[in-house]
Amino acid sequence: MKSWIHGWKRNGWLNSKKEEVANQDLWKRLNALASKHEVRWEWVKGHAGHSYNERCDRLAVAAVRRFQETVA
Repeated sequence: MKSWIHGWKRNGWLNSKKEEVANQDLWKRLNALASKHEVRWEWVKGHAGHSYNERCDRLAVAAVRRFQETVA
């Protein structure tokens, strides 16, 4: 979020392969919301035992499962 998004915006939401950025709609929403707040972005290695990261992963997986149940 601290570096890539600036390039994506500058390049018309294309990545380094000149392909459209995946989940562009979500990145744009996140960028708009972040611009209204003072946000400190911190990279955390995934699946490395960081308790908040592990919790976020569990919440995300559960949300996907709930969504899949509604469209099944």
